[in-house]
Parts: sequence; structure tokens; C-alpha cells
Amino acid sequence: MSGKALIAIVIAVFIPLISYFIVKDTSENAIDMPRRFYYDSVATTIKDGKQITDTLWHQVKNISLTNQNGNEVFLDSLRGKVIVADYFFTHCPSICPALQHNMKQLQDAIKIKDESKNVDSNFVQFISFTVDPQRDSASVLKKYGDKFGVNPDVWWLLTGPKKTIYDFALTELKMGLQDGEGVDSNFIHTQKMVLLDKDHVVRGYYDGLDSASLSKLAQDIVFIMLEKDKKTKSVFSELKPLVPIIIIILLLTLIGVIYLSRKQSP
Repeated sequence: MSGKALIAIVIAVFIPLISYFIVKDTSENAIDMPRRFYYDSVATTIKDGKQITDTLWHQVKNISLTNQNGNEVFLDSLRGKVIVADYFFTHCPSICPALQHNMKQLQDAIKIKDESKNVDSNFVQFISFTVDPQRDSASVLKKYGDKFGVNPDVWWLLTGPKKTIYDFALTELKMGLQDGEGVDSNFIHTQKMVLLDKDHVVRGYYDGLDSASLSKLAQDIVFIMLEKDKKTKSVFSELKPLVPIIIIILLLTLIGVIYLSRKQSP
């Protein structure tokens, strides 16, 4: 093989490799990921002379309620799943029917994505909490869910003690802080949907009756589904320490090829 051919091969390997690491390194934070909202504590430590801030984000607590099938379910059973939640009541004459219709659209959109793009639809769980549990028994919720085409495998309609439902809405999901007109702690009536990530950390609030806000919710669901666990090292992070060595080897090879090429030329 001629010296020029060897040079061409080395360059063909060298340039894409360097380009890959540059693009990979600079694009890691290019996506505007949904932010985290509430933290429990912030710890600052010094490592290798550098100040490192570690934020402990608030994970909503576990609660147990009854779904539309009459089964007791636990929020902690959904660890590892993205959750979209809202609040409603079955005899609501105003915003609730439209809100649940839009939740149904999201449910169907995830199902379509599952069939066409091989994405696990069970990665997303929809939850609708009734704010009138005295009227909304499991059987009433089942009838209501059937009317709206609710799939109980991926969408729970939940009832139970009013205090549990309301405390979770106000203390854990902070609904009172996000609704522009405020939330009545005696009767929650909001059109907000809440997005929780795999660790059940609040990642967003969306107007369930606004098409633009719902589009943003759908987009954020995808981003969080693709979000990597920070505790898991990527292939890139394992190769990164070897980059200087790879570059040096390629440079020495290139220099050697050029030297031999010139030495062989008359």
C-alpha cells in the first residue's frame, strides 16, 4: 500500500473520531430537559479542590388508594415509570370532561407510538385523582372510565380518603403553588396536569385544556423517557479518559506514515 493511501486511511479514521467526541461532548446538554421543581436539601462538598453541589430533589411520598377496578394500588409500585396526573370528579359539568378527553388523547398517542416505534407504553402511567371521593366510588369511576375509553392498565382513576388525596395534591404535588388563581384546599378544581419522572420528582405543570401546553407535555414525556440515569455510566464516559491516548497514537501513526512516504519517494 502506498504512503498516500495510508495517509488517507489514517485521516479517514482520525477526523470522524475527533468529530464524534467534539459533537458528543458539546451536545450532551443541548436539549432543554424539563427542570426539577422542588428540593429537600442541598449539600456542598469539596472534591479535588473543586466545590461540588449535590441537590436532593423532592420525591413525592408513597400513598395507597383504590383504582376503578376496586384494587388497592400503591404509588411506589410505579417506580421507574413516568407519571402524568390530574384531578377531576365524575359529575363535574365544566372543565373535567375536556380534561379527561385530553388525557385520553395522550393515552392513545403513547399507544400509537408503542405500535409504530416499538416504545414501551407501560413506561408511562396516567393517574386521575377524584376530588369528590364520597360520591366517586370505584364502581362509579369504572363506569366513568369506560365512557372515556380509559385503559386501566396504563390509566388509574383513584379514590380513597379525602385527606390522603388532598394532602398529596397540596403537600407533595404543590398544586396550590402552580394554579394562577390559587387552589381551594376544601375543594380542588384545577385544570393542571403534573408530570413526574421515574424517581417521582415533579418535572412540570401543564394546562390540560391548552393545545400548546399539551404538546409541550407530550414532548417532555419523550425527553424524560430517554433520560439516562446519572448513576449509570455511558460508553462515552468510559472512553473519555482514553481520548488523549487515542489522539496521540493516531498522530504518531500519521507522522510515521508521512515520514515513510517521504523516505520512499525519489
